[in-house]
Amino acid sequence: MKFKSFLAKPFAAYIYKQVRKGMQTALADQDQILKNLLKTGGQTVFGNDHKLLDVKDYQAFKQAVPVRDYEQLKGYIQQVKEGKHNILWKGQPIYFAKTSGTTSGTKYIPISKDSISNHINSARNALLCYMAETGNHAFADGKMIFLSGSPVLDRVGGVPTGRLSGIVNHHIPAYLRKNQLPSYETNCIEDWETKLDRIVGETLKQNMTLISGIPPWMQMYFDRIQAKTGKHIKDVFPNFSVLVHGGVNFEPYKAKLFDSIGKKLASIETFPASEGFFAFQDSQEAEGLLLNTNSGIFFEFVPAAEIFSENPTRLSLHEVKLGENYALIVNSNAGLWGYNIGDTVKFVSLNPYRIVVTGRIKHFISAFGEHVIGEEVEYSLMKAAEETGTRITEFTVAPFISQVDGQSYHEWFIEFEEVPANLEAFSEMVNTNLRKKNIYYDDLITGNILAPLKLTPIRRNGFIDYMKQLGKLGGQNKVPRLSNDRKIADELLKFRV
Repeated sequence: MKFKSFLAKPFAAYIYKQVRKGMQTALADQDQILKNLLKTGGQTVFGNDHKLLDVKDYQAFKQAVPVRDYEQLKGYIQQVKEGKHNILWKGQPIYFAKTSGTTSGTKYIPISKDSISNHINSARNALLCYMAETGNHAFADGKMIFLSGSPVLDRVGGVPTGRLSGIVNHHIPAYLRKNQLPSYETNCIEDWETKLDRIVGETLKQNMTLISGIPPWMQMYFDRIQAKTGKHIKDVFPNFSVLVHGGVNFEPYKAKLFDSIGKKLASIETFPASEGFFAFQDSQEAEGLLLNTNSGIFFEFVPAAEIFSENPTRLSLHEVKLGENYALIVNSNAGLWGYNIGDTVKFVSLNPYRIVVTGRIKHFISAFGEHVIGEEVEYSLMKAAEETGTRITEFTVAPFISQVDGQSYHEWFIEFEEVPANLEAFSEMVNTNLRKKNIYYDDLITGNILAPLKLTPIRRNGFIDYMKQLGKLGGQNKVPRLSNDRKIADELLKFRV
């Protein structure tokens, strides 16, 4: 056993013991976190507006603080961006995590001095729990790759600002720096194709033991290595034993990833977001992800069907049930209050509290980590239609996942009143609009992970005939705007022009 793995063994055992202890105190920890949030938050502008110092329990909290999204919190965020102090949390945030929004465009999510440990320690704990449960400590001696966004940060209102993965990169512990790949210089490259080639060059002859990233990005990395070597990944990196993933559903990518690797190996799923690191896979045996109940976040759960109600039911961890679909609401020591993150989860265990992510509260596409939502596609299409005088009858969008680099795309099925004379130019306009609206989609196009969208015209009454075929014509039935699979898309191909 080498030095780092030798030191990791007792540390992993200690953290694993702490995590397991936290399983038993989850409810008490959540109650205490709410008290702590109210005590500190009460001293802020938000706290004064909502009289948080008068709130004594969860029932009163629900009366004082409504469920809200970014748009409804935006006024407070704007004050923070202007450099004001003590708005949502004490002082100023130490970072803004920049992420794609809806009608607001780019969102700026605060990360405070108190909340940064949630992002850093949760990822660490996931690895240490794996070590303690499996006894695999050897990977700590090898090289580890974290496929992430650029760590280059801008400043907004004096606050360092960038993608969450780039921010976290600045907090890799010193003892892991020598193990970390790619190099800082390579990580700063914006163009994904150039960056990927550099990553392959830096890692090809290294003792890679852990690889982490969004599944489609990892697949592109594996494809490049196989093209260069003609070998399975297991033969290029014989000590590669741990794959860490998050951001999108793993299942569609799992078979091809393991086929590229040449064998199945241990995988660790995580549930991070700019708003917090909510859960992680603590066991290779148990289903689901362990909810992060003692990390500065007080969780609430709204039955998914009620999330758009004026006064939705709000539940604390004390009240949740197995198997029900909940919209996840967070209150955190970063200054988020009653914040609807847009994700839905269900509990697969209540002892301990483990969840699976079931989707988003609205239809969306995130087959490649782009998080494209309904408002964005509607805006992009209607803006192009308005500028060209084109009339749209109906449309829906689905991903096309290719096994070849850069040939995956979004396919837009559109029924026009009259198909534009220059369909290619119209398609380019829609694609450009969407790139401006969604920074993740733009990154994927720029990096040649996605090709520009493909537009497939549907014949007149094609959508009506499709709904007739399903026996769902009329009433409240309608074709979803967005899908993450090809079920609707493949059927609509029968009705193309």
